[in-house]
Amino acid sequence: MAMAAVAAGVGVLLPFPFYWALWNHPQRWVDLCGGGDPCRRMAQVSHVLKALQLLALASVASFSWPPPLYSVLLLAVGQYLNFKVYQLLGESGTYYGVRFGKKIPWVTEFPFGYIKDPQYVGSMLSLVALLCWVPFQYVLLWCLGYIFMMWVESKEDPATRAKLLS
Repeated sequence: MAMAAVAAGVGVLLPFPFYWALWNHPQRWVDLCGGGDPCRRMAQVSHVLKALQLLALASVASFSWPPPLYSVLLLAVGQYLNFKVYQLLGESGTYYGVRFGKKIPWVTEFPFGYIKDPQYVGSMLSLVALLCWVPFQYVLLWCLGYIFMMWVESKEDPATRAKLLS
């Protein structure tokens, strides 16, 4: 049982070293992509890592139906924020395009300008919604990963941006 808990914890944290590395060493990722779109490649890897995270949560979850109303509402608001961010920024804006040297237009439409880090906030609301099924420590661990990335991204240094311009 303890090994399963550790494996689930590792699974939950799996993407964050990847995100940290890409944020801090964008040119290495661009080079590794060998001319392919680094945002598209990041999205592909991120989707696999997200699937592994969700499998990790499912491995420690106990499902019951129906979920409480607060869970449905938090999940709906969280996913709405995620959808809006992706709709407004697109794949390149969502997956570190600015770090990879792409020109991404500045967006001020809601939720930007109203909520700091709306994608991370939406993701954390969605995770809190899962507390009816998933033990607190796993939700907390995942949320701490997002808080860590919010902190990393708040320290942006333009000198670490990739030299690529699309």
